[in-house]
Amino acid sequence: MSWSMSEGQARKTCLITGANAGIGKEAAVQIAAAGYHVVLACRSPERGEAALREVRERGRSDAVELMIVDMSLQKSIRRLAATFLATHRTLDVLIHNAAAFDYGQKRRTTTEEGVETIWATNHLGPVLLTTLLLDALKRSEEGRVITVSSKGLLLFPRLGVDLDDPEFERRKWTVSRAYYQSKLAQVIYTYWLAGQLEGTAVSVNCVRVTNVRIDVRRYPELSRLARLAYSIKSLFSISASRMANTYAYLATVPELRGVSGQCFDENNREVRTNRRTYDLEHVRGVMDLTTRYIGEDLQVSAT
Repeated sequence: MSWSMSEGQARKTCLITGANAGIGKEAAVQIAAAGYHVVLACRSPERGEAALREVRERGRSDAVELMIVDMSLQKSIRRLAATFLATHRTLDVLIHNAAAFDYGQKRRTTTEEGVETIWATNHLGPVLLTTLLLDALKRSEEGRVITVSSKGLLLFPRLGVDLDDPEFERRKWTVSRAYYQSKLAQVIYTYWLAGQLEGTAVSVNCVRVTNVRIDVRRYPELSRLARLAYSIKSLFSISASRMANTYAYLATVPELRGVSGQCFDENNREVRTNRRTYDLEHVRGVMDLTTRYIGEDLQVSAT
């Protein structure tokens, strides 16, 4: 469900990372159809171009453009921000959909900048991009930042971010441990930034993504047993388009003006999150750690 702008109303701009496939692409279609100018921020030029054509066609809009970014690399994120700001003064919606979660990944990897890949992509990247585009969001009549978490965090009610070893350099790494830690950090960032931006027209909310059917063909390295497990899991999953409805809801509906610092499920209902997300001492620790990584002042002025 999304809200369409009336004829004559100025077109708003929405930037979506990881918009070449899955939920991100479906959200781009819905938001473009609602009358927004949509920027697809994708890592692969080839897949991005294919998505650009599809979103324009299915969203029935020519107001869709492609920008290239690797959300695991700070230098690439800085290029994206500079490219966007060179042609757009205002940003109305920023959706942090891109995420690293390769079901078949068996070993810890680092980016060319030397940071563990999942931590870099899923947490540090969104924080840096938001920071660089915050002035453009503040120029909107009601800027909206949308982060993405996972319902899988319900399985880890005591999970916290390891402030001494967030990159798993000294403890056992698994793709699920790294992923859920990064998604917890994103919820923490959501609540923290909402507090920082209190008194401004910019809101910050989170989507809690539930089980969504995946195309296992994107993961050729999966074992036969893993493929069977995901086939069974898909019977209890929703479509990417259905999950994208919540992205579009948070991005477009007027009723959410002024609503900030909340997490929403696939039914557009506010939900509570892991208890560590409300632990102010842990929140401060996570944000101090994040600041050291991205080299930017995260303290936000209300003006």
